[in-house]
Amino acid sequence: MQIISLWALPAILLLILTMGLFKRIPLYETFTEGAKDGFKVAVNIIPYLVAIIVAISMFRASGIIELIGNILSPQLCRFNIPADTIPIMLVRSLSGSAALGIFSDIANNLGSDDYATKLSAVMVGSSETTFYVLAVYFGAVGISKLRYALIVGLIADFIGIVAAVWVCNMMF
Repeated sequence: MQIISLWALPAILLLILTMGLFKRIPLYETFTEGAKDGFKVAVNIIPYLVAIIVAISMFRASGIIELIGNILSPQLCRFNIPADTIPIMLVRSLSGSAALGIFSDIANNLGSDDYATKLSAVMVGSSETTFYVLAVYFGAVGISKLRYALIVGLIADFIGIVAAVWVCNMMF
């Protein structure tokens, strides 16, 4: 398995280059054209990124996450959900980097063998940054009607968190 993972990316790149040469595609020009398009997309999504970063920063700095955590903690303890994981449940739909920062704090403070750290890791892997995807990716391609995508994304995040709790309760 290590050999496959070591050589997978170089093999894919070599395959792409070989097929491009075989089909007589101007590889360098095609690559630079794609890089230009990628740069245009990056410039177009900057306002959405700034909006998400500001919203997350305000959300964390205001103390709302801790307040919600304190309110929900007694109810979630019945389902074996530690209070330390509540910020991840709240932030994961908004920002992956904020969720990873919170996860790093949990792992550093509680250690890698703690149940809250394991549950947090599974939660991060079982959910998506719904608002980030909607703001950045949908904004980059000009999709403005987000209603159903938002609902489905939040339902999927909820199901991912419930599944993470269920799996962790079964395994740990």
